[in-house]
Amino acid sequence: MGSNSAGGVAVITGAASGFGLQASRLAARRGMKVVMADVQADALTIAQHEVEGLGAQVLPFKLDVSRAIEVEALAEATMQRFGTPTFVFNNAGVGAGGLVWESSVRDWEWVLGVNLMGVVHGVRVFTPLMLAAAKRDPAWSGHIVNTASMAGLLNPPNMGVYNVSKHAVVSLSETLYQDLALVTDQVHAHVLCPFFVPTGIHQSHRNRPPDLAAGKPTKSQLIGQAMSEKAVTSGKVTAADVAARVFEAIDENRFYIYSHPKALGTVQQRLEDIMTPRNPSDPFRDRPEVGAELKRQLRAD
Repeated sequence: MGSNSAGGVAVITGAASGFGLQASRLAARRGMKVVMADVQADALTIAQHEVEGLGAQVLPFKLDVSRAIEVEALAEATMQRFGTPTFVFNNAGVGAGGLVWESSVRDWEWVLGVNLMGVVHGVRVFTPLMLAAAKRDPAWSGHIVNTASMAGLLNPPNMGVYNVSKHAVVSLSETLYQDLALVTDQVHAHVLCPFFVPTGIHQSHRNRPPDLAAGKPTKSQLIGQAMSEKAVTSGKVTAADVAARVFEAIDENRFYIYSHPKALGTVQQRLEDIMTPRNPSDPFRDRPEVGAELKRQLRAD
C-alpha cells in the first residue's frame, strides 16, 4: 500500500472481534498504525493491548457507527493522531433473522443503522480525506473495504432485514468503485462478501442500544437465531483466513472479496432467475432437508 509514512494507517470498525480484530492484527504485522473502533469498550481495550503487543501504535475509539457524529469524530481523531488513513475497513455489522414482516421498526432501525448507515458514514467521511491526500501526492494510494455478505448477493429466507442491509452495502460499494474511477486512480474500493464464518456475529444483540431494544422474539426469529448460530459456529473458514484475503485483494486491487468462492454457484442461479426470467429458485435445492425442516418448524403450532 503506497504511502509516505512507513506501513500506512488503518482505520477498522468492528475492530474488537471477528474480521475487524484479525485485520487489525494483520495491519500491525504490516507495520501500519491502527485505529481500532468498536462499540464494545471492554472487548476493545483487550483487543487494543493485544495489537499493541504486536508492535503497532494503536488509537482505540469507542463508537456506534450508526451515528454520523461519532464517525465524524473518529475521522477527526485519526487525522490528529496519525494523518490520512491508507486503509479504511467499514466492517462493523450485526446479524438478525426472522420472517421479514415480523421485524419491528426498531429491528429495521438497528440493523440498517449499523450495517448500512455505518458503512455510509465511513464512505462519506473518509473518502474526501483520502482524495485530498491523493491530490497532494501522486504516489499516495488508499483502499476502502466495505463488509457486506453473501447475503448481499442472495436472498436466503428468514433473514430479510439482514439481506436488505447487505444488498445495500454491495450497491454502495459497486457505485463507490465506479465513482472513484471517474475522479482518481489512487483511491480504490472493495467489497467483502463472506459466507458463514465464526466471528461472533450471531451474538450481535449483546451490543444493541437500549433505545432500540428488541421485543419478545417471535418463533421465526428464534429459529433464525438458532440456524445462524449453527451455520456460523460450524464454519471451517476462519476470520483470520478472511482478513488475509482482504489484504490479498488490496495488494492485487481486486474488488470482490469472497470467503467461499464455491458459494457463487447460488449467485449465478439467482442471476439466471432474473435473466430468464423465472421465479426465484429454491434456496435449499442442494440441501432439501434443511428447507423441509425450516418449513416444518415454521408451520408447527
